[in-house]
Amino acid sequence: MSAVTTHILDIASGRPAAGVPVALERRATADAWRLVGSGRTDADGRARTLMSEGIALEPGVFRLTFDTAEYFARQGLQALYPSVVIVFETRAGESHYHIPLLLSPNGYTTYRGT
Repeated sequence: MSAVTTHILDIASGRPAAGVPVALERRATADAWRLVGSGRTDADGRARTLMSEGIALEPGVFRLTFDTAEYFARQGLQALYPSVVIVFETRAGESHYHIPLLLSPNGYTTYRGT
């Protein structure tokens, strides 16, 4: 399993959000980001392989970008947020971060999961 994982629950439909493109980046400089990994959520709404297995998580600032416009377009819905960007900071001594996204066409929330 990747050191950074996520899952998306579509709270409007009450189901996992499958097939959502997700990118994981790490801050390289104050105004530049470096792609660490990318993928799509699986049928359970999870992205478990954003980082290669065995890669240790180092302290830093990361961001997850979710292409929510594509997801909602496949359902014939227009959404307020074409993408959701979550910026978070990892700390020394932590080996795994799980960042869930609760999503609807007109809102979202996130938290640190387990």
